[in-house]
Amino acid sequence: MPTEPTIRILLAEDQAMMRGALAVLLDLEDDLAVVAQVADGTEIVPEALRVRPDVALLDIELPGRSGLDAAADLARELPQCRVLILTTFARPGYVQRAMAAGARGFLAKDGPVESLADAIRSVVDGGTVVDPELARHALRDASSPLTERERGVLAAAEDGSTIADIAARLHLSAATVRNYLSSAIGKTGTRNKVEAARLARENGWL
Repeated sequence: MPTEPTIRILLAEDQAMMRGALAVLLDLEDDLAVVAQVADGTEIVPEALRVRPDVALLDIELPGRSGLDAAADLARELPQCRVLILTTFARPGYVQRAMAAGARGFLAKDGPVESLADAIRSVVDGGTVVDPELARHALRDASSPLTERERGVLAAAEDGSTIADIAARLHLSAATVRNYLSSAIGKTGTRNKVEAARLARENGWL
């Protein structure tokens, strides 16, 4: 009886214990093999281009670069690699952003490993897999009201940077930054740029 071809997996997770446990559990499946592990989001694309995995299993909250941003990079640079987002965060906006970035699946970390293995096989076969609870959140909550530029300016404001600092970092005029921040604050119903950035982060819009 012919054996199924092995599905090659890149695993991106910054917590070493979680990463190691997932790798061991997935490797127990006869048709799955973890061929690369990274702890930093900036390592995802270079490592994927090196090992050419069939599936990239990405956490969202990673040092250096988020899994969502890396998913968009992989869609451009290695389109044959299917991306599955695996997260503890069920924030509204994350599912929409993941799918917009080209991800084929979005799952919670606390699910059984058998479900994860089945999801990996499904996306390799061309399917899309979204955790039902996360899907309900995505359908219930409105998508981000922020434009791409407003998101970028808010992200730069998260650390409390001044308007002048943000303008210099993003190569924009101070007046332009002020306008984007004012618009984002109005859309989020908050009082200042730090509150707006915090709310946007909590809702998965950044």
